[in-house]
Amino acid sequence: MSAYPVFSPASSLAQPITDLTRLTFWLGLGVFLIVALVLIYFMWRYRHRGADGEPGQVFGNTTDEVSWIVAAALLVAFLLFMTVRVAAASSPATDTRTPDIYVVAHQWYWEFRTPDGAASSGELVIPAGQRVLLDLTSTDVIHDFSAPQLARKIDVIPGQHNRLWIEAAQPGTFSGVCNEFCGPEHAWMRFVVIAEPLAQYRATQAAQAAAAASPNASNAAAARGAEVFGRVQCGACHQVRGQPSAFPHTGAVGPDLTHFASRRILAGGVLTNTPEHLRQWLRHTQEVKPGARMPTLPLSESEISDLSTYLEALK
Repeated sequence: MSAYPVFSPASSLAQPITDLTRLTFWLGLGVFLIVALVLIYFMWRYRHRGADGEPGQVFGNTTDEVSWIVAAALLVAFLLFMTVRVAAASSPATDTRTPDIYVVAHQWYWEFRTPDGAASSGELVIPAGQRVLLDLTSTDVIHDFSAPQLARKIDVIPGQHNRLWIEAAQPGTFSGVCNEFCGPEHAWMRFVVIAEPLAQYRATQAAQAAAAASPNASNAAAARGAEVFGRVQCGACHQVRGQPSAFPHTGAVGPDLTHFASRRILAGGVLTNTPEHLRQWLRHTQEVKPGARMPTLPLSESEISDLSTYLEALK
């Protein structure tokens, strides 16, 4: 992932935005240098010369003033023209077909679902070399979806479904963020876009759409963790598709955990998804991400260990 993603576009949708950004920068730098050089020249040309007294005063020059105004107006008009062209190139009209992926923004994580039932949190998987149609909405406040190497950004609004094309020319992993301040943990509402070759993408989606396997009878710790999951009512906020009725899913407050262990990031990007970080999250949730919807659960160390073992088995 590039440290400066806006300057390393990875799709035909992001390239025009990068080109316009660079053009605007160089034009702005040119204007700055012209003004600075003119200012330096006049400071030197009309500097005070001791016994000669004050330099001559000039009040107004219609020709110069009109020239500067016309030049500025032409520059603004040119940038407006280029902006309209870039807007058309980077945001093609969406059609009425079924979206490829549904994006739902929450405080403070991103949820991604496909029509076939696959679900993930913090990871958007797309096929490389193809344009993907996103449907975006929010469950709470206004967010802003931004993956600058792949597409333009777009507001994500409660009660409204916006659509956006996204594309990655080649396989790779690209960073994404929320670009609209949405609360105290706005900075930790991140995601990654993973572009895979088409065959690999189809295999990934089939695996993600499958139900979670029940804990292996030989894994006693995972079985105990599944019991803890049901006893503390994690299913009130999280879904684990394919689990027995002891795991009722009554709300969409938290991420779908069906294939939790296959994900790279945890808690909206605060932590990488490792067993150690998972236990840290379960142990000190509100310290790791203050204000998160998930409370710090009153669990013993053995319960945290068993629950994390169960979640790590959800691949």
